[in-house]
Amino acid sequence: MTRRDPVSIGDLRDRARRRLPRVVFDFVEGGAETEHTARANLDAFTAWNLIPNVLVDVSHRSQQVELFGRRLSTPVLLAPVGIARIAGSRGELAAAEGAVHTGTVSVLSTSSSVPYEAVAQAADEPQWFQLYPWGDRSLTSTLLRMARAAGFEALVVTVDVPIMGGRERDLRNGITSSFRPTPRTCLDMLRRPRWLVDYLRHERIVPAVLSELSAATGRHTPMLAARGQSMINPSHTWDEVDWLRDQWPGPLLLKGILSPEDAGRAARRGVDGVVVSNHGGRQLDFALATLDALPEIRATVGDRVTVLLDGGVRRGTDVVKALALGADAVLIGRPWIYGLAALGGDGPAAVVDLFKAEIDRALALVGRPSTGDLDLTVLRAAGTRAVGADGSGRGAVVYRR
Repeated sequence: MTRRDPVSIGDLRDRARRRLPRVVFDFVEGGAETEHTARANLDAFTAWNLIPNVLVDVSHRSQQVELFGRRLSTPVLLAPVGIARIAGSRGELAAAEGAVHTGTVSVLSTSSSVPYEAVAQAADEPQWFQLYPWGDRSLTSTLLRMARAAGFEALVVTVDVPIMGGRERDLRNGITSSFRPTPRTCLDMLRRPRWLVDYLRHERIVPAVLSELSAATGRHTPMLAARGQSMINPSHTWDEVDWLRDQWPGPLLLKGILSPEDAGRAARRGVDGVVVSNHGGRQLDFALATLDALPEIRATVGDRVTVLLDGGVRRGTDVVKALALGADAVLIGRPWIYGLAALGGDGPAAVVDLFKAEIDRALALVGRPSTGDLDLTVLRAAGTRAVGADGSGRGAVVYRR
């Protein structure tokens, strides 16, 4: 390691910000409206402190987890991110390859800028597929058959986008349903020659689903593009979950759950997992931070379904806190995009390796040899102190600010 090598996700973020045009960095970084929720996701982790136990044998440590019968080296998965090639030409290929290299899983977005089959072929292990349910069930059914045939083993259905959130950075930069560059954004791109050359050397960046569905259905790509907004459908109900359960034989997860009631409904309808998510703060501003939503959701579903969390995870200690509060694993989105922008195709794997090193260190220092040993006893809400129930320092313990 040299002095120039990034040692944290923050380092990679800073490098990505320098290398990407502002319009691209804003697209990756931005949240909805005031961006309160995007910040709250980060801040929620600082609201918990860790309580280490000392003189524990931590000479052998493990962060392995098992999800749907598959053993992973770490509880950190790569979240779905659309049109990832805007950050680096390897795009979603780098995420899948990095996941295999580090012993974890990537989730491929419906809006992938790389064809699904190419991603599946690049990965030696089955990956997961994320779906925005199309309003046209025949298209959704075709897409699911394609994903299954390509070898994707789990389906992650995003359910928190009935309409698009108000992403004001994108609106200011000319990004609506398509990108309309302004003189300012064009000048900014010219100031990032490395990114611009990489961008111009490769095919136009569009969701690959359009050409793949066109080939599978015989419909022309422009017609499918015109119907692309049906991927964002405000008429979907819980009946859609029942239909998807019938369509998909493998593990089925719902992504975008913040309500305990919704988590309970999902469990009753036979889904295998939920992702506690607010879309990275990109949909409803002032939505609950995901870490704040997690404990009640876990209490509601118990062990009936797998519970994953995304949003605001930037450190190994964040992962430790999420697992202690009830998550089985976490997903990271922006961090692997930072890595892709900063380090190219090797970036996503480097990001997972950073997390793995930090998780390993945190387990040793908190006195828990395994992620399976994490529970609420390692946490204390920041700003609280333990006192006796009668106000003294003795007796039954309560916590007060």
